[in-house]
Amino acid sequence: MTMTNALGLAALLTLAAFPVFGADLATTTFRDHVDSEGNISLPADARDSWVHLGSWVVDDADAPGAGFHDVYTQPGAAQAYRDTGEFADGTVLIKEIRGIESAEMTTGPALWAGEPQVWFVMVKDTQERFDGPHWGNGWGWALFKADAPDVNVSESFENTCKGCHVPAQQTDWVFVEGYPTLE
Repeated sequence: MTMTNALGLAALLTLAAFPVFGADLATTTFRDHVDSEGNISLPADARDSWVHLGSWVVDDADAPGAGFHDVYTQPGAAQAYRDTGEFADGTVLIKEIRGIESAEMTTGPALWAGEPQVWFVMVKDTQERFDGPHWGNGWGWALFKADAPDVNVSESFENTCKGCHVPAQQTDWVFVEGYPTLE
C-alpha cells in the first residue's frame, strides 16, 4: 500500500468513527439519543468523549440553577458550529449541573464542582421531527436528575425550560457567550 493510500484510508476511518456534521450527526443522534416517539435520553459518555464547550458557576444557593454548569456536545457538532455559526441538525447539548464544594486552600478560597445534581439536554431538530411537549423552537428539551438519570422529569419545554432560555432567544436559545470552544 502506498503512503498516499494509507493516509487516505486513515482519514476515511477517522471520519467514520467521528461523524463531522449534517446527515451523519443527525442519524447518530436520532438513532442513539432520541427514540421514534421523541423521547430524549441522557448520553452516558459525554464527559469521557464529547467536547467540553465551557463552564458557568451560579454561586447563589437560592438561584434556580445554583451550582457548576459544564456543557458538552459531540465533536462534530462543535466543529459544525465553528464552520457555520449555527447548530447543526442532531447537535446534542448537555448541561451538567454539579454541587459547589469549597475550602480554604494555600492559593486562597477555592470552589470546585461536587456531585452531579441534574442534567439538561437539548437536541437540535431542524426537520421538526417531533411535535410534543418537549419539543419547541427547533430543539428537544429534557431534564434528568441524579437519582433517576433514565427519566426525563421535565414537565414540558414551555414550563421547565423556556423561561430560563428567553434571554438567549437571539442565539438559537443557547447562551453561546459562555462557550469559548465554539469560537
